[in-house]
Amino acid sequence: MNCSYCEKDSIYKCIVCGKLLCAKHVRLRTICHSCMKPPKLEFKIEKVMADKETERVRQFIQIFWGEQEQLTFDKRFIVAELPSYVAKIRKKTVGFVSFGEEGNAVLIVALGVLPERQSGGVGERLVEKVEAEAKRMGKSKLLVSTSNDDLPALAFYQSIGFQIYEIRPNIIAEKHGEILEGIGGLPIRDELRLQKIIK
Repeated sequence: MNCSYCEKDSIYKCIVCGKLLCAKHVRLRTICHSCMKPPKLEFKIEKVMADKETERVRQFIQIFWGEQEQLTFDKRFIVAELPSYVAKIRKKTVGFVSFGEEGNAVLIVALGVLPERQSGGVGERLVEKVEAEAKRMGKSKLLVSTSNDDLPALAFYQSIGFQIYEIRPNIIAEKHGEILEGIGGLPIRDELRLQKIIK
């Protein structure tokens, strides 16, 4: 779906009025608890097994990042080729998470939830599935990275137990060969790395 203000794909939703927004048109503001009315969603999480679901993950990746390859933790990943979970509401995919192994950790390479389904617990449940998989594999932590402009992602990951432990200056700008404009007009330069210790 397009942003309410331009033709770009929307990747966020205004939590006050519900308009769908691209990174350029989202604004970060302080909001009180009573103004936040998270939707009550009933959804289920499934491991991606079929080609049809893999194709849907590819579509999500294109919407959210505009490219199939992700650079994170100094490695390049083709996201749709990684193990993934999808969240579904009445058989419609509304979110996904893709992950891989990184030493004694599981690395979340990509996480995306449709803007109109954000703030309903989908992202948190997808991360919980990856954490359960990491425990099953005997890993000691989860890793994830985000760009310096993505304050919603930083808030989300920290709210579910992740902590920033490293910043890689300019790595994203170097990948793209330029400094791109990010959320709210912030320059996209740095990779922020977060971890969650598995207990």
